[in-house]
Amino acid sequence: MLAAMIFTPTPLPGAFVVEPELRRDVRGLFGRTWCREEFVAHGLNGRLVQCNVSFTERRGTVRGIHYQEAPHEEAKLVRCVRGAVHDVILDLRPHSPAFRQHFAVELREGSYRMLYVPEGVAHGFQTLTDGTEIAYQMSEAYHPDAQRGVRWDDPAFAIPWPEPVRLVSDRDRTFPDFAG
Repeated sequence: MLAAMIFTPTPLPGAFVVEPELRRDVRGLFGRTWCREEFVAHGLNGRLVQCNVSFTERRGTVRGIHYQEAPHEEAKLVRCVRGAVHDVILDLRPHSPAFRQHFAVELREGSYRMLYVPEGVAHGFQTLTDGTEIAYQMSEAYHPDAQRGVRWDDPAFAIPWPEPVRLVSDRDRTFPDFAG
């Protein structure tokens, strides 16, 4: 039997922690990290149009919190392939029962754990180690005119970060207070 994937719902509707069911033997291990049919069977977006990578030099760096607005909303599947991150998603869907709520999970190399971020949910992370690399699978191509974000320290969300924040881009630092 081939390895399957394990989908654990988060408190944000449509967002899941996804883990491969690992098969081990004397050679090592095997696990499935993407299967369109399994994603669709769980009611998730099975479209895959772009893959991205992010490398961050310094521990304590915050990237995000980003999303794309309609008509270019995107679902993401995020995995840490080197280092470790405190990965945060924030529900910005006005009609969601979890509107303005966040969820966080630690992703780290060697765990194979991933986070599925549905459309309308913003995403960001803080690096927990130097030299951290994140791999993203995206349901929509990047559209600069649709790119949006909220500030990592916006009091409307009160997101706790596990490390002192050491570095944030100028763009991410200057998003206005959330007005929704």
